Amino acid sequence: MIDSIAAFFTFSHIMLLVYILNAIIAFGLIFIDTKSPAATMAWIMVLFLIPVLGLVLYLILSQNIARQQIFKMTEAEEAGMDTLIGWQKESVRTGIKTSASEITDRWRSMISMNLEYADSLLTDNSSVELIYDGQEMFNRLCSDIENARYTIKLCYFIVKDDFVGRRLIDLLTKKAEEGVKVRLMMDALGSRSIGHTDLRAFKKAGGKYAFFFKPLIRHMYFRINYRNHRKLAIIDNEIGYIGGFNIAKEYLGYKKKFGFWRDTQMIIRGNALTALNERFYQDWRYAAGEELNLVQQSIRYAYKAAPGSIPIQIVSCGPESEREEVKMSMMKMITGAKKSIYIQTPYLVPDTPMLESLAMAARSGIDVRIMIPCIPDHPFVYRTTLYNAGRLIREGAKIYIYENGFLHAKTLTVDDEICTAGSTNFDIRSFRLNFESNAFVYDSDVTKEMNRQFEEDMKFCREYTQKDRDNIDIKEKALESISRLLTEIL
Repeated sequence: MIDSIAAFFTFSHIMLLVYILNAIIAFGLIFIDTKSPAATMAWIMVLFLIPVLGLVLYLILSQNIARQQIFKMTEAEEAGMDTLIGWQKESVRTGIKTSASEITDRWRSMISMNLEYADSLLTDNSSVELIYDGQEMFNRLCSDIENARYTIKLCYFIVKDDFVGRRLIDLLTKKAEEGVKVRLMMDALGSRSIGHTDLRAFKKAGGKYAFFFKPLIRHMYFRINYRNHRKLAIIDNEIGYIGGFNIAKEYLGYKKKFGFWRDTQMIIRGNALTALNERFYQDWRYAAGEELNLVQQSIRYAYKAAPGSIPIQIVSCGPESEREEVKMSMMKMITGAKKSIYIQTPYLVPDTPMLESLAMAARSGIDVRIMIPCIPDHPFVYRTTLYNAGRLIREGAKIYIYENGFLHAKTLTVDDEICTAGSTNFDIRSFRLNFESNAFVYDSDVTKEMNRQFEEDMKFCREYTQKDRDNIDIKEKALESISRLLTEIL
């Protein structure tokens, strides 16, 4: 019987069935998919052009995480958050400002949007320090860990099994042996070189670790498109790290391909650590399966601005929500700009609304400057980056290509008043698919410092101009055109 069935189903029959299945899925996307129309059309194109591989890619890459409610809060946790947000909304309505600055008053609508749209509390903080060099950042992190007395919580997309990753794990093991409560969370795909055997001594010492979206079978990842891209560290609930650095030798400039690694790290002291704590614990509760009460783990408060304090909102986004919270915050900054917009990003692959916001700003006479790397770590994405850069050049924006190594910083500043840094790239993947976190800082001193670094980086840049675009050969133009068609699913 099996032989009869095999004889009947020739290769042509099998391919016909695959095409029919592809067609059913493709047309079904039109009615059931909640993605943007552009993303839906991109997937339909992939399904029809590469039927077998396209079907496999769709099943692996296009899952709906939002339906799973992986970060669902308890009723008590939601009630506590709603109460605090209600208090802050009232403060926004009555006018919040510090005695030293009126920036929060000018950006009141953005603060209100983040409260309403992203459940992001406004926090007052004593200091924000910016670090741009990987070796300095890692040495500082190790020093703070070495001095920790109570708790260490780390969340990184990449922890590699190299001398940098091993140094960190050895240090965490030592602190766990001293009685410090240590939790280490890593993305399962980004940190795939680290295995349970590498963490055996750490676990034996009392440390806890978890892999986010850990596959049932190692190295078989069926959620490739949805990764925990956050880079967070909270030490003794006093020092908070948020930025773009991961834990691997290339981030310290020890990989020849990339050379010097230019990134941005914020080190925060103040009440923003409450938001970082809650973000970490929500991720940890899901990844580790540990029952934690967010109300008990965090100290919540009402915002009371003190003279000289630095207002910050921690905004997170991810595929568990369809709101694209970080993107909306960035768009609010861009559309509220009056004088200048400075962006540093390794990938310039935003969606159409974001591109149009930047184009509108440039057309309005605002000084729009965007810095991108000269080294493509993902050639397919880099071609789309150059294509989008060309579109913005025609609108009056200035594009700078950083040539002193690899630019991995993810920053945006507006008008010497407000800035943001974190894990979020200026691309659709970060806005919509990855789990990300950014700090939005309403402070002129911090923003001016970030702008000074941007201008210092310009010394190592060449401007990318219309002349460069005009000299692109036909082959490269064709590759750019193909790349941009898949922008929504890159």
